[in-house]
Amino acid sequence: AANDKSFDEPLTAAPAAAAAFDVKEMAGVTSFPGFFDPVGMSNGVSEARMMFYREAELKHSRVAMLAALGFLVAEGFHPLFGGSIDVPSYVAFQATPLQTFWPVTALIVGTVEVSPGLPYQSPFDGKWWTLKESHKSGDFMFDPAGLKPTGALELKEMQTKELNNGRLAMLGIAGMVGQELATGGKLF
Repeated sequence: AANDKSFDEPLTAAPAAAAAFDVKEMAGVTSFPGFFDPVGMSNGVSEARMMFYREAELKHSRVAMLAALGFLVAEGFHPLFGGSIDVPSYVAFQATPLQTFWPVTALIVGTVEVSPGLPYQSPFDGKWWTLKESHKSGDFMFDPAGLKPTGALELKEMQTKELNNGRLAMLGIAGMVGQELATGGKLF
């Protein structure tokens, strides 16, 4: 029959199946406390949605690390506005002349906030809350000091360190703001 395959044809290997996505294998999981998801946000979540969550976590972590440092430095060091800003950090903006120009300040901050939207897929195409497939969470291709490791294990270790420091900073800045709100005074 014409449709019979010859036994002389070489066998080709089946394409390797892509490794299944496992959130427990992502960077940020450490020996203690291990995989930590007490409210189950990762249960049944697609890889695309999980990458969106990771992008948001990294963004908030990086902002919190800067905010924690800024809170500590700004309360003791006031080089702007004649050094007359001597109030708790949570109300420092209102004590500056910038308070008058808050719409311009909000526009500048909004522009900075929206500009990282470039790694996201277009919501006009019905792809809400998903990253472009070519984008890696937290990677903005900016490494002037060349600190990004080239090996996969070293990169995962560095990402885990950044995430854990960022998670600590998010808790830390929340505590600092809470302390200032509760006492009405500066941290130190």
